[in-house]
Amino acid sequence: MLVVMKPQATPEEIQAVCEQIQLLGFRAHPMPGAQRTAIGITGNNGAVDQENLEELSGVAEVIRVSKPYKLVSRDVKQEDTVIAFAGTNATIGGRDLAVIAGPCSIESREQAFAVAEQIARTGAQFFRGGAYKPRTSPYAFQGMGEEGLKIMAEIRDVFGLRIVTEALDNESLDLVADYADVVQIGARNMQNFSLLKRAGRARKPVLLKRGMSATLDELLMAAEYVMSEGNYQVILCERGVRTFADHTRNTLDLSIVPAVRRLSHLPIIVDPSHGTGKRNMVLPLARAAAAVGADGLMIEVHHQPDKALSDGAQSLYPEQFVELMDEISLIAAAVHRSLPRGITVAEPTTAWRR
Repeated sequence: MLVVMKPQATPEEIQAVCEQIQLLGFRAHPMPGAQRTAIGITGNNGAVDQENLEELSGVAEVIRVSKPYKLVSRDVKQEDTVIAFAGTNATIGGRDLAVIAGPCSIESREQAFAVAEQIARTGAQFFRGGAYKPRTSPYAFQGMGEEGLKIMAEIRDVFGLRIVTEALDNESLDLVADYADVVQIGARNMQNFSLLKRAGRARKPVLLKRGMSATLDELLMAAEYVMSEGNYQVILCERGVRTFADHTRNTLDLSIVPAVRRLSHLPIIVDPSHGTGKRNMVLPLARAAAAVGADGLMIEVHHQPDKALSDGAQSLYPEQFVELMDEISLIAAAVHRSLPRGITVAEPTTAWRR
């Protein structure tokens, strides 16, 4: 069910409706919009007393939501969700195109800072790096753990970049939420429902990657798990799905971008690095993602890809990342978006070197 408030409804009226929903044994999810506030109702297995709610002050109408996902739907919120970050003009969603860039994994302080400096110089506003790495082989590099998180927190202090990094389980999620600005839930964990619920209680923006064989509805339902716990700051990510094709690591499904934008108010970004697994394909697919309406890009960048401990074959060299940013800026303008490049480093900084 969905309670639609009148445009002139007061905060007190909205709160009174939420309290009434809770008295009925359900959970209220207020979603402020540009014109009005809608209140989603979850936890109801059967019908809700619609007339009781319609009589409350400030209520315009009560409607039934037929989709299995309720809070992620445009039925609840017609306007696009825009996630902002305090102390910066960086956003994910809305008119601006977000670029999240960095190495697959944090390998050392020197490596992470060298890449971060190049990314900041190019004008990106978000830094990605793995402190906890899910690897197919148990003998592969698994990440630096909390030490990697500390390095990324220092990168934020030095360069002003917002930090995006993955949590693998409930224990690592608590640490990631302490250090990062965005908690990433990887493709392998898209349907780890206990982890999704925990992320929903973390109160940090959550970047949810599409599972390797997940349908659109399954991706949206995974986001619903996060939002049902009260965290409405969810970013969806297309990173390729597993198909019969062997000319790329995965098959990047760009058709999901307009499909998500039609059904959901949540922002969706595209990861052409994991989507292709090949350096020479990242730029063409990044161009296409911007053109098709993605709210952002997630790009792997490494200053020495041939020596990378993970995913070096799909990581761009810094000069290739500059080319990508220049070209995406032009494409963004063509589709009525903008690529803010507010963070710049005019001269090489040595402040981080010890």
